[in-house]
Amino acid sequence: MGVDPGAGAADHGRRERIDGRRGVDHDGQDARKVKRPAEPGSPPGAQDTCPVVRAGDGTWRVRGHAQARAVLRSDATVQAGLGIETVEKLPARIRRPVLYRDGPEHREDRRQTARYFTPRRVDEHYRELMARVADAQLARLRAAGRAPLGELSFGMAIEVASAIIGLTAGRPGLRGRLERFFPEKYGRPGLTSLTGLYWLVRQNVNWARIYLADVRPAIRDHRRERRDDLITHLLDQGCTAAEILGECLTFAAAGMVTTREFICVAAWHLFGDEALLARYRAADEPGRLAVLHEILRLEPVVARLRRRTTAALELDGGDGPVTLPPGAVVEVLVDAANTDPGAVGANPLSVCPGRTIDGGAGPAGLSFGDGAHKCPGSGVAILETDVFLTRLFAMEGVRMARAPRVTFDNDIGGYEIRDLIVTTAPDP
Repeated sequence: MGVDPGAGAADHGRRERIDGRRGVDHDGQDARKVKRPAEPGSPPGAQDTCPVVRAGDGTWRVRGHAQARAVLRSDATVQAGLGIETVEKLPARIRRPVLYRDGPEHREDRRQTARYFTPRRVDEHYRELMARVADAQLARLRAAGRAPLGELSFGMAIEVASAIIGLTAGRPGLRGRLERFFPEKYGRPGLTSLTGLYWLVRQNVNWARIYLADVRPAIRDHRRERRDDLITHLLDQGCTAAEILGECLTFAAAGMVTTREFICVAAWHLFGDEALLARYRAADEPGRLAVLHEILRLEPVVARLRRRTTAALELDGGDGPVTLPPGAVVEVLVDAANTDPGAVGANPLSVCPGRTIDGGAGPAGLSFGDGAHKCPGSGVAILETDVFLTRLFAMEGVRMARAPRVTFDNDIGGYEIRDLIVTTAPDP
């Protein structure tokens, strides 16, 4: 899921722990479960009233829905953040992962890989897989009577994304390798301190583990027998093993890590609101997907999208036009844009499935991004979540035994839901 393959895969920001217990939606109250940290560096009061504001560090922050959409769709902006500064230092002969490319090359790559994510393909190729994997994961809950939802949802996300990517010939233990690569708490790699050296060595070891155990076997397998998946496409493009590793990890971050978090936050909402859960259980598939899209609008897994302007960009500043100069770093605040009443209507902090959102961004607002870097796997993520949750909430006596704790990656505004325990055992 996420907003673009690899969101967060290369740029590991500091985490902050916060108690995530919040109320539910009643009478237009704030229904969000995740309370995000305040935006650092903004002028006092400006973040609450201005759709476009220049922060103290020189970054332009965009909160308005129309303005955010304009930034993401503009030909005068390119990808920024997510470790792109490091990637830009690589030799020119090395093909950049799709996340870090812009312009004609990026558009052509997206055109060629779009066939893996069409609604028809998702339905015909992945629905049965999703059902089988969900049943297997929930069998663990049924047998034990109690389990962390994050572990079950991660197992679901890994198997589905692995099939799309082509990572199906590796050694057992991919989950553990990914958890080490995407730990809950990160340090900053570097050469000037023992801590920095530790994280530099650790992350390089983790790259090597995934390459040797998962990517290299997949490449060998695909060279023996072609498959209709991402790795075959990359081999056809002449990509090296290192380039394929980079693409696999960016898709892993988007297709595995973010989907795990959304399954957990969506379940948290449904466990905490009996009326919403009853509506979800009684609805047909389009009705259920509308509920999930609305939860995602309120709780975008990645809430900070960075772009850099390549030319002057004029936006509506509320009181008049605001011109962003070339070379400006722009931070789109997705959570704020998704709750802009001018775009989403009354009670923007309530869960109202089926609400109309102006601008053609879709029912989840900008949670999947927009423009050239809009997440190609949005349909996979939503269907996967629905397949898992319909089975979870069909289990007799299922309930949330413990509310989760929430940590944050401040660089991307991402949340991580941990220790949400579900059980089928009766109350003691």
